[in-house]
Amino acid sequence: MDEPTTELELDADLVRYPAVLVVTQGPAAGSRFELSQDRVAVGRHPDSDIFLDDITVSRRHAEVYRDGLVQQVRDMSSLNGTYLNSRRVEDAGLKNGDELQIGRFKLVYYDGSSE
Repeated sequence: MDEPTTELELDADLVRYPAVLVVTQGPAAGSRFELSQDRVAVGRHPDSDIFLDDITVSRRHAEVYRDGLVQQVRDMSSLNGTYLNSRRVEDAGLKNGDELQIGRFKLVYYDGSSE
């Protein structure tokens, strides 16, 4: 009989397979960004962790951050807004397969629970 997964085992899986954002539409289609830090800045500013070089993206557009074991996305008062599954959001949790839109870029979130 299989024993239930403990929180410690779940944490080990997250370290082994970090969550990622994969660009599916936009100038950087195919790019993959690991979300291995507690906070990841997304924007057009060259110092952004995820640099999206397009005029439709604000310099400091959004951030993805970890709240416990859940990744969240927060809009940073961007001009064009941040969209999660075609709905404008200010702050929202991410689930495996969610589509994030930042300017002309569409990125799919994968939670890292599998290879």
